[in-house]
Amino acid sequence: MKIPIVILVSLITMYVNVSSKTEPVKKEPVEKAVCVLLSPFNSVNGLITFEKLVKGIQVTGKISGLDTGPHALHIHEKGDIRDPKCLTVGGHFNPLHKQHGALEDKVRHMGDLGNINADEQGIAVFSFVDKQLLLEGPNSIIGRSLVVHSKIDDLGRGNTLESKTTGASGERIACGVIGYA
Repeated sequence: MKIPIVILVSLITMYVNVSSKTEPVKKEPVEKAVCVLLSPFNSVNGLITFEKLVKGIQVTGKISGLDTGPHALHIHEKGDIRDPKCLTVGGHFNPLHKQHGALEDKVRHMGDLGNINADEQGIAVFSFVDKQLLLEGPNSIIGRSLVVHSKIDDLGRGNTLESKTTGASGERIACGVIGYA
């Protein structure tokens, strides 16, 4: 029995389409993210984790190689860290277009994480809960960068334009991409 070529091609196509269907991939909720900070031009390095809790995101980290004292910590828009001075990471992550502020302020950039404090050995150990950060959805911090700055963040309380946009926090001294843990 000869089967016309059109019917044969149709049967093969139906078989391939039916047999290649797979179950939709179930997306697991993101519970944890991590960022490794490295700087090619100084000795700053660290490890920061972001863990989902009922009350927000627990941010825990240890950064070494810092000058003694406070340093601003921000999440920036892009995860493009190919520039050694972290100049390709964009501005502060601010999807809701708010003014710069402190971690506990309701009006602040989503990426404003305040200050960390380095001890006499240049080590900053910190842990806090942030109620605005997200690990999922269009405003997720996954794929964005975490940046440590050279100066204290004035939390938008200064009388300059720089204070209202960046907290007058100085140069970017280390950065890393936030990824799935």
